[in-house]
Amino acid sequence: MSAFGSRLVRTWVELGPRFLPFADVATADLPLSRLLRLSLFQVSCGMAMVLLVGTLNRVMIVELGVPASLVAVMVALPLVFAPFRALIGHRSDTHRCELGWRRVPFIWKGTLLQFGGFAIMPFALLVLAGKGQAQHAPVWLGLGSAALAFLLVGAGVHMVQTVGLALATDLVPQESHPKVVGLMYVMLLVGMIGSALVFGAALADFTPGRLVQVIQGAAVATMALNVIALWKQETRRPRHGAPLPAPDPSFSESFARFCAGDHVVRRLLAIGVGTMAFAMADIVLEPYGGQVLGLPVAATTQLTALLAFGGVLGFTLASRVLSRGADPFRMTQAGALIGLPGFAAIILAAPADWPALFLAGNFLVGFGGALFGHGTLTATMNLAPREQAGLALGAWGAVQATGAGLGIALSGVLRDLVNAFSDPAQGPWGLVPAASGYLSVYAVEIMLLLLTLVAVAPLVRGARSRVRRPEAATPQA
Repeated sequence: MSAFGSRLVRTWVELGPRFLPFADVATADLPLSRLLRLSLFQVSCGMAMVLLVGTLNRVMIVELGVPASLVAVMVALPLVFAPFRALIGHRSDTHRCELGWRRVPFIWKGTLLQFGGFAIMPFALLVLAGKGQAQHAPVWLGLGSAALAFLLVGAGVHMVQTVGLALATDLVPQESHPKVVGLMYVMLLVGMIGSALVFGAALADFTPGRLVQVIQGAAVATMALNVIALWKQETRRPRHGAPLPAPDPSFSESFARFCAGDHVVRRLLAIGVGTMAFAMADIVLEPYGGQVLGLPVAATTQLTALLAFGGVLGFTLASRVLSRGADPFRMTQAGALIGLPGFAAIILAAPADWPALFLAGNFLVGFGGALFGHGTLTATMNLAPREQAGLALGAWGAVQATGAGLGIALSGVLRDLVNAFSDPAQGPWGLVPAASGYLSVYAVEIMLLLLTLVAVAPLVRGARSRVRRPEAATPQA
């Protein structure tokens, strides 16, 4: 090969690690193609999140006329399973089956739960709204079937995401755990962007029949993506003829060991409050664009894609910075700080009648939320005891999902309560009456972000002191 050819090949090989944010996670035994295939389970989870939190809440509130408080409760129902993520992660850490798998059985069960929930969801929503032939159906039938559908999908997402992330960390060296987790969450946001665009185009001309087609298509896509993601990923561990392993610790013992780390309670508190602050916008994002700014369904669905795009950039930047040894608590602090002007821009977009400001605010919220999430996740992984990847990710996911669920439920209830006690003829600044409730939700999110900054500040100072101590001790030696 000529000198020019050798240089060209060397330059091409270097392009991956330099310009692809997670290409350096791959190894000879674990190529990037295999990691990307595994990350398809995150694509399916992102699709479910967009459908539940983004598209369906707009459709139920605006097109189907379901009260926002009821929609918020339905979307927040997966909160019931959030506290069990730590237990699910621990069980997948210690599970043994005759086929020699630990993670695969849990991911497969979660996939079946998602498929079942999506299969009954569109018909349950039409019965809940009393549309078409369901006008005379009993109220309990609509409420019960819709609640069951949301519960099944939520349980499946929690199980697949927790155990899938644990499987991803099993496949790479311990020093690469933050990078591979960052890759998985970027793929989650990629799935959110792609599915939001597809759902927006499919529901541009909304009909109940089209809603059924979209949700059932999501069920089939979920099954296909997760099966492809799992194919030949986990190594089978032989049971017969192998020496008996040492007894596994109980969940309480493992959790007590995890909680023995530095500032665990404060860290989990910051995760919960910060996640609640960012998640409260989810349930009111698209209805706010539709009712206050007058945007159509296709445009408001694409807002979710813009939010996810900001998240992709945020996770990419955070992974680059944190992989160079930056303090994850400072990244958490930066995410909360960026969220403040984002929510302020969303509030000011209505009286200014400036949709571009609304779009910019959503981008900042997505970007700041990604920095916040990656910072808290990396700190959790760095401080977790060894051999507890599933438990650590489960605890982080449990607090995050609980905060998100509480935020979603609170936002819908707060919106309805404020509108009930507001002027029914005119909203603030001459806006529509419904604007009062939405603006109140965004104001509460700003206050929660300020509380998050207060909780994170000691963690940042503690990280600085841990860095300075070795430097101060060096001259004395």
